[in-house]
Amino acid sequence: MTDAKDKSKKDGKPKYNMWQNCGYMIGMAWREKEKKVLVLSFLTALFTVAVNLINLYISPSVLSAVENRASIFRLIIIVLVFAGLLMICNGALAYIDRNIQYGRIQVRMAVIAALNKKAATTSYPNVFDEKFIKLLTKSGDATGNNSAATEAIWITMTNLFKNILGFIIYMLLLFSLDFWLLIVIAATTLTGYFIGKRVNEYEYRHREELSEYESKMWYINGRAEDFGVAKDIRIFGMRAWLEELSGKAMEAFTSFHRKANGIYIWGRIADLILAFIRNGIAYAYLITMVLDNGLSASEFLLYFSAVGGFTSWVSGILGDLSVMHRQSLDISTVRECIEYPEPFKFNKGEPLYPDNEKEYELKLENVSFKYPESEEYILEDINLTLKPGEKLAVVGLNGAGKTTLVKLMCGFYEPTLGKVLLNGRDIREYNRRDYYKMFSAVFQSFSLLAATIAANVAQSEDSIDMERVRECVNQAGLLEKIQSLPDGFETYLNRSVYENAVMLSGGETQRLMLARALYKDAPIIILDEPTAALDPIAEANLYQKYNEMTLGKSAVYISHRLASTKFCDRIIFIEDNRITEEGTHQELINKGGRYSELFLVQSKYYRDEVSENEESKR
Repeated sequence: MTDAKDKSKKDGKPKYNMWQNCGYMIGMAWREKEKKVLVLSFLTALFTVAVNLINLYISPSVLSAVENRASIFRLIIIVLVFAGLLMICNGALAYIDRNIQYGRIQVRMAVIAALNKKAATTSYPNVFDEKFIKLLTKSGDATGNNSAATEAIWITMTNLFKNILGFIIYMLLLFSLDFWLLIVIAATTLTGYFIGKRVNEYEYRHREELSEYESKMWYINGRAEDFGVAKDIRIFGMRAWLEELSGKAMEAFTSFHRKANGIYIWGRIADLILAFIRNGIAYAYLITMVLDNGLSASEFLLYFSAVGGFTSWVSGILGDLSVMHRQSLDISTVRECIEYPEPFKFNKGEPLYPDNEKEYELKLENVSFKYPESEEYILEDINLTLKPGEKLAVVGLNGAGKTTLVKLMCGFYEPTLGKVLLNGRDIREYNRRDYYKMFSAVFQSFSLLAATIAANVAQSEDSIDMERVRECVNQAGLLEKIQSLPDGFETYLNRSVYENAVMLSGGETQRLMLARALYKDAPIIILDEPTAALDPIAEANLYQKYNEMTLGKSAVYISHRLASTKFCDRIIFIEDNRITEEGTHQELINKGGRYSELFLVQSKYYRDEVSENEESKR
């Protein structure tokens, strides 16, 4: 069974079939307490068929009454009864339609929430997984609006049930005419269904091919419109080259769609031929019944309308199955995204309860790491221990692997070789989300949300400990700034969302991020070059303040400026993917190795820069 599933994936077939996806959406409605969507969908189908049956019988009933010389009063009663039934059914349909829309939207919102949760909580490597990113992008198309598959499929399922119900009723009505007539109709129906199913699967089977064509085309066109590369385009005369590449990409894209449209056209032609055979045989048989068996005018009208209606039900079923199949492909993509495999243990891992009263030792044992698609190791044979309460500096030139090392320590990546140990235990055994609770961090890129200052510090909208927020902000040196704002801690950030929001400076934002890290109060703090934009002196001063504020905690400081972390208990120098030197600042200077060499070079460079700045001010 597993081999068959894997083979289907390789063949480009969806992981889930149409009926499984319908069941998924029904289950989603059930779980989200939107059961009324199911009931109202059933009632919609029922009342729609009822309206069709009323319209089917009203003319033959009136004609039959006229044939039997009924009174005017009886004719009026017949018309009023049918008119009353139509009014009741149409009124019910209008009421249901108004009330069912909210339920459909709520179910789609539930799917969006599941996707958002997956995107926000998925294992860190998945964030950079090309396949996962594509699934997430396509899932957005399947949930983006009211006509998207995750909402529109309810309409299709309702229509399908309506058409099946009408088909059964009309089949019973026409059963007395001829059994073989129904066999012919059933045979043409099934043939049309399987042809349509095969045709509609074409684009999904070749979705990766189509995505590649689209990516190339949009990338090349984007380059031509990117002002950032305008100089290169002009100086190297790249316009003709870009036009050539764009033309080739467009031709490949157009050729794919030309082929796909050809397949769809042939599928449509086959459907029309089958419809002609189905309807032709049915009408021929009905005419024979009129000529040979002497059907009355009212019976002829009834059966004539029933034959036409029957073929409409059949066509409706085929059309609904075709539409539902396309929608199912989108829903299958959504499910594949939500259920995308996680390399880390989230639910089954051993629980971990960080406690600042305990001591934690973090150890990297024979760790090597390379990215999945790469053959070169970013880090090789790393042996490193972060002792409880220790201040560790990780320094080296840009691209040396410092940030990758931190990501391994934080559990964002799994080592390719070796293991990461927390108090002697492999972190892969722990619930990974619990393990993340061990760390507070200030990274190079800040993640401020469009929310209040207090919420950004506490990373929550509810249960904010305002006294602690104030304390952490004060420690970070930002209390005076926030108190000067009209709304204080309730001031909103991000003017693109809130008109009256404030914009903090770069230095103020860094302090706010530090306050956030302090608020979490984790045993281990990571500072990954959050001050890279500052000058060396400002960075060194800020790192020293960080150190003072994190007394008693283990801390890892990352910088490419060697002077910024002189205060640390221990410094490791990374070069050529390895730890090449280790010790205190003074020990490494005395050693006279690469650390000492680069420290002297940087010192001279920064002294010269300061001198030039002072000279320019004179």
